[in-house]
Formats: sequence, C-alpha cells, structure tokens
Amino acid sequence: MKRTSRQRVPVEPRTGARRGLGLDELALTGGFWHDRQRTNADATLAHCLEWMERLGWVANFDRVAAGDTAGPRPGWQFSDSEVYKLIEALAWESGRSGDPRAKEALESLVDRIGAAQDDDGYLNTCYGHTGQAGRYTDLSSGHELYCTGHLLQAAVARVRTVGEDKLVEIARRAADHVCREFGPGASDGICGHPEIEVGLAELGRALGEPRYLEQARVFIERRGRGTLEPIALLDASYFQDDVPVREAEVWRGHAVRALYLAAGAADVAVDTGDAGLLDAVARQWDRSVERRTYLTGGMGSRHQDEGFGEDWELPPDRAYCETCAGIASVMVSWRLHLATGDVRYADLIERTFYNVIAASPAEDGRSFFYANPLHQRSAAADVRPGEVNPRAEGGVRAPWFDVSCCPTNLARTLASWQAYAATVDGDTLSLLQYASGRLKVHLDAGELHLDVTTAYPHEGTVRIAVVEAPEAPVELRLRVPSWAEGATLSDGDAAREVAPGWAATAVRKGDELTLELPVRPRLTWPDERIDAVRGCVAVEKGPLVLCAESVDLPWPIESVRIDATEAPRAEGDGAVVRVFERADPLPSPGAVPYRSVAPDDEGLSAASEVRLIPYHRWAQRGSSTMRVFLPVAR
Repeated sequence: MKRTSRQRVPVEPRTGARRGLGLDELALTGGFWHDRQRTNADATLAHCLEWMERLGWVANFDRVAAGDTAGPRPGWQFSDSEVYKLIEALAWESGRSGDPRAKEALESLVDRIGAAQDDDGYLNTCYGHTGQAGRYTDLSSGHELYCTGHLLQAAVARVRTVGEDKLVEIARRAADHVCREFGPGASDGICGHPEIEVGLAELGRALGEPRYLEQARVFIERRGRGTLEPIALLDASYFQDDVPVREAEVWRGHAVRALYLAAGAADVAVDTGDAGLLDAVARQWDRSVERRTYLTGGMGSRHQDEGFGEDWELPPDRAYCETCAGIASVMVSWRLHLATGDVRYADLIERTFYNVIAASPAEDGRSFFYANPLHQRSAAADVRPGEVNPRAEGGVRAPWFDVSCCPTNLARTLASWQAYAATVDGDTLSLLQYASGRLKVHLDAGELHLDVTTAYPHEGTVRIAVVEAPEAPVELRLRVPSWAEGATLSDGDAAREVAPGWAATAVRKGDELTLELPVRPRLTWPDERIDAVRGCVAVEKGPLVLCAESVDLPWPIESVRIDATEAPRAEGDGAVVRVFERADPLPSPGAVPYRSVAPDDEGLSAASEVRLIPYHRWAQRGSSTMRVFLPVAR
C-alpha cells in the first residue's frame, strides 16, 4: 500500500512547521487517559457496533447493495454518519495499537458500505434509490453531505495509519462525486449540517488532492447567504447561513454545526494562506469563549436548537453542552493552536477534555451522557436500560439514544487522544497535555525520547526523564495552565517559578525535570453578567471542575449554601467545603414563589462539611442531583 502522509494524526496542515503528535509517537503507560482509551477499545467500540447492528443502521447498507430499499428504513436520515464515525474510531485504534478486533470489525464494515456505493461514487442509504427521495432534494435537513464528510474523515484515519486501501478508494470516489455535483457549473447548494468541509480539506491533505480543498473552500464561501430552507421556529442562524463566515463575530445557532464549520474554515484558511478567514475564526473563538462558554468548556445553552445562546446566557440547569459540541470545540481549538501556537487554545482543550468529554462515558464505556448540564435538579428516572432512549437530556447515562451521535464521536476522539498531547516544531517539542507515557519524537536534529510519569490531574507532579536526545541543543516546552499560579520547574538545580503559559528549557540526554503544578482546590467566581449564577461560586481543582452530588450531602441540594470565606480543602480527587443549610419556609398553598421579605442569616443551620467530587464522575454511583455553582451563604 502506498503511504501518502508522514504522521498518524487527524489534522495535518499542508503549511506551517508545527505539527501534532503522531499516535505512534506516544505510548500511554497508565493513568487517566490510558484507562479511558483502554475502556474505549475493550468496550465502547463493540458496544457501538452491537447497537447499530441491532437497530439495522449497518444493514441499511446491505439493503442498498441488494436493491431492497422500497420498504421502511430504520434510523434517522443521518444514521450512516454513525457507522462512518465508528469506522474512523476502529481505524485509529487498529492503526495505533494493532488491536485485531478493531481491524476485523473495520474491514467487515468497509466491505458492506463499499457494496452500497453507486457507480458514480454517490453513497447514502436514505436517498437516491428505489422508494426513497431523490439525491440532494433536502439539503437543509437531509445530511447527505454531512454523512459523506464523516466517511472522508474515516478514510483520513485509514490512509494515515495504513495507506491507501479499499476504504480510501471508496472515499475518493465519494469526494470526486461531490466535486462534480457541487463544483463550478453544477449545483451551488450547501449542506444544512457542516462537516463535508472538514472531510474534504483533510482528505485533500492526506491524498495530495487540491480539488478537495478547493471544494471545501467553495462550500465555506457559499455559506451565510440564506440559501437553505428554514426549519419551523428556527431562522437561518441555526445553519450558520445568516452571515458569511468571514463576517461573523461569534458562534451562533446549532453548536455542533457552528463548530464543525469553524474547523473547516480554519483548515481552508491555513492551506490557502487566507489570513482574513483565519482571523475571523480566531475572532469568533475569542468572543464565544469569553461570553458563551461554560466553566466545564461546554458549549450550547439552548435545548430548542441544541445551540448557543446570547452573550452571558449560560444557565447551569438548562445547559445543553452536547458531548459532540465539546469534541467539535476541541477540533477548532486544535486547528487554531497548530496555526498560531497560542497556549490559550491548549488550555481550553484541556478544560473540555476533563470536564465534558471525560464526563460523558460511564466507567464501563457502555452508556453515555448526550447533554452535560451543570445542575441537575431532580434525580433522573426516565432512562431505559437496554433500550433506545428518546431524550438527550436526563441525568443518567444511557446505553443508546434515538440520535446517537455522541457515543461514536467519543469513540473516535478517545482512540486518537495522543494526537492532541504535544506538538513538534523544528527542534522544539511542546507538551500540552500531561499523561504517563513514553514519547519517541523525531525533531529536525534527531530523535528525542522522553519518559513521563505523573498522576495528573489528581496530583500536580510531572516528572520527565530525557532518555535520548540529539547532540545539538533541542528545546522542551511545558504548558503551564492558566490557573497554575505558583508552578515551579526543576531541572536538577533549584526549582524556579514558572508563570502560566510556557516553561521552556534546553534538554540533553540524561536530564531529569520536574514540573510542579498547584492542583489545590480553589474558588471560581462567575462573571457578574451571567445572571443565572450570580451569587454563586464554583470549586475547581487543577483542571477539574468539582460538583456537589446529592449522595454526599446531608440536606437537599437546593438547600445547600457554601461558606466562601473558608478555603476548600483537598481530599482525594475532590475537595471538602464548609456549607450551611437554608431551610426556607414552605410557600403558602397556591401562592407564587416570591416574598416581600429578604432572607437573612437566621435561616442558616449550623455548619457542616461536605465533599465535592470531579464533575466528570457525577452520576457514576447512580441517579442523583448535582450542581457545580453553589449559592454563597449570606
């Protein structure tokens, strides 16, 4: 097979010296992400395949291949995309670890989807065949190009881990079809759900095919002209079809769509040298992070359209924060970091990894959160074990959803986690995410091998041994998170304080370094303009957002008030805080829940200490109530 790309990475810009870490350049040896990646390989991949087989989503391809499409088709019109995301996950897993289970499952799926591809390259199981609507007759809601985009991303994983094979050929034919149908002189349409842009740009990079990048650019430039047919009760901003991409100031509408579009725009901007377009994406990131992002890194505050709210509209109990939006946020931030080297993007990636992505899967990897609220008012009771769950929100992780985009998205992200851990730029290696492992990286000057040992994020000590290094000086940069005031770095001599940002040092073979990050718990106050949590405070510990969960509380969660005059105390992977109970009188029957008398300190009980846990662990012990922002005792 012909190798067409030098690195096993999901994102590889054609320009710029900075690159992500290849999956084969970091072997995790234990800890937080090692355990989750192993669970993903051992349980989640098979779980996703079993559900899609059970529901007939995979068999949809068999029916198209057999010409048997006249009857009902199971699954939503975009269910093909879940199969493609699973194939991508299997490709990263088998390419990284050599897992024979992943390889076998992937090859079987590829044979089945390949048999369903039309002679001209079109591949979709919901449109274009006997008994179905015609091709591209519903660009607003049909998701045909969205599905194709995920097929192309799966092929990128394959070509970058193995080379050109059957999956890559299927994707090439599908991409060629898209270019013919939507290129110059053909249809001027766009897809209601962005994704084709990312798929085309990255496959173009992987195969060295400039036509695909150009088609991605065309789709980006067409957007924002109001050409998509509106959906009832929603306007063009839902599709990001209200304002051209390069003119938009902030992300709006459906969060996943907005973020996939931004990722595609960043790809196009970097590879075409379009500084104006890249500046637009960075500008949108700035404002959206400053005003429309939750403490967890979650994005999307409205359930109606799974979308962004207005500036400062961040209600904790109605936070949507879809898991897929968290993954899409990482996709955008990663591209911006590769383009600029700005450490802020890596900081947000860490926040999102630990508090959105890590929160979604259960410990066994077989059930998931779709939405990730920061306040659960009542213990969930409507999740159906062993069945498809119709609701995205809930409070208990569900084994599968009617719309199950999140489990497969998690699977592909966890399988490729190493790619986001570090960057290489000439003779500089920058460590962005901390995990125990062995790094073997090729710099311009030669091989650099590091052994990293850490219990991060639960402890702040990161020890780095330089096992092999070039004779010429090379630089190691360590990311010091924005919260890590007072961090220190020791390289054999006395420790020196390092400020948030980058801690850089030249390294040689035999060097031993120790980075100490202060992961003690701290109070975090919201901006006063976030009305929904005014008068509240949260607790963080290192990169982890903590929460109060009902199983650890002596009183109902709505009665708890935190004593913000006393610093939280570390305990295990969480913290202990001093709280009071406010036992407000019951309202009069039939009266509105308001009073003319202000509450006072006399309504507070004697103090008690309670334990806060990492947000990503909430509801692992069963159905519960929970909140991140706690009201402050008066």
